[in-house]
Amino acid sequence: MVKKLVSLAIGIAMVGTVFTGCQTKKADSNEIQIGAVLPISGDIAALGQSSKNSLLLLEEQVNSKGGVLGKKVKFLIEDDENKPANSANVAQKLISQKVVGIVGSYSSKCSIAMGPVVNSAKIPMITGTSTNPKVTEAGEYVFRACFIDPFQGTVIAKFASEDLKAKTAAVLYDVGNDYSKGLAEYFQDGFKKLGGNVVGVETYANGDQDFNAQLTKIKALNPDILILPDMYSNVGLITKQARALGIKSTFLGGDGWDSPDLFKIGGDSVNGSYFANHFSPEDTSPQVVEFTKQYKAKYNATPDATSGLTYDAGSLLIKAIEKAGSTEPDKVKDAMKSLSVDVVSGKVSFDEKRNPVKSAVMIKVEDGKQKFVKKVNP
Repeated sequence: MVKKLVSLAIGIAMVGTVFTGCQTKKADSNEIQIGAVLPISGDIAALGQSSKNSLLLLEEQVNSKGGVLGKKVKFLIEDDENKPANSANVAQKLISQKVVGIVGSYSSKCSIAMGPVVNSAKIPMITGTSTNPKVTEAGEYVFRACFIDPFQGTVIAKFASEDLKAKTAAVLYDVGNDYSKGLAEYFQDGFKKLGGNVVGVETYANGDQDFNAQLTKIKALNPDILILPDMYSNVGLITKQARALGIKSTFLGGDGWDSPDLFKIGGDSVNGSYFANHFSPEDTSPQVVEFTKQYKAKYNATPDATSGLTYDAGSLLIKAIEKAGSTEPDKVKDAMKSLSVDVVSGKVSFDEKRNPVKSAVMIKVEDGKQKFVKKVNP
């Protein structure tokens, strides 16, 4: 009798499971589910939150206009804590949930970990913010919405030469940081090709706080510009020490400068400097104006480059679904490759490595604020 009751209970549970599964499938049949892998917690949680905000705004906007292919869009957002192992695991989880595609992650190290997973599963993935060239090397299903570091170095060189009319440059970078080293090298190549003269190159190690020895050598060279291709935390320290030594050069850098803390650390020493970025809320293009307006209305905050790029990544994936007229991953991937559309960070199409062909934004640091200067094409 006990065995019969157990068998009956198991049978009821199995029926219940089947019924629940059918119900879930039916409930989701009117949704297009897109995965997102973001650092919602961990060391860069603020960036993950702004990314999440932008995707929820996009979801709301798309659905208010009737959705995509007659269905509502739903972003399934997972937290990777900015840890590569977590990124790969949650990407696999999303794939098992039959998502159409995946947005993310934030950091290159995390997107690199996700790449082989999504490519093996043949699910399109697009990162908004991972700039390392290795990200898209995982295969044909991996895309990005941001420009890569070689392009950024070239853009800085072009702006320095053509807009600032710089003839001489010095470079100071972190020898142990691939981002800093790569940007320094690409700038030098681009600047020399444009007729510029790199008069001095100095390096430092991660964790260094005193840059006076290197800056003293640079001061003697009196370059028109000083390139500081590093994160805001180091840049602020360097610019303060450079101005204290009497260096008059104009400082330039890359997207690692993009933080309010640059001003907190560097103070007045960063005023008059320039850096390349992916997006500026002061850009007057219709896409930026509308996005900034909607973001401020929803979150009472000004969007940053992270939110703009993640919004673009989600938008590009949705546009690919629309163009494909299907949610089949292969068709979405093929449609993505052929896109040429205007998004928040500019007009985007993809090259043979699925990196975007697009412009960069140059920002001027003025009175403790970021001021949009112009867009620069390669």
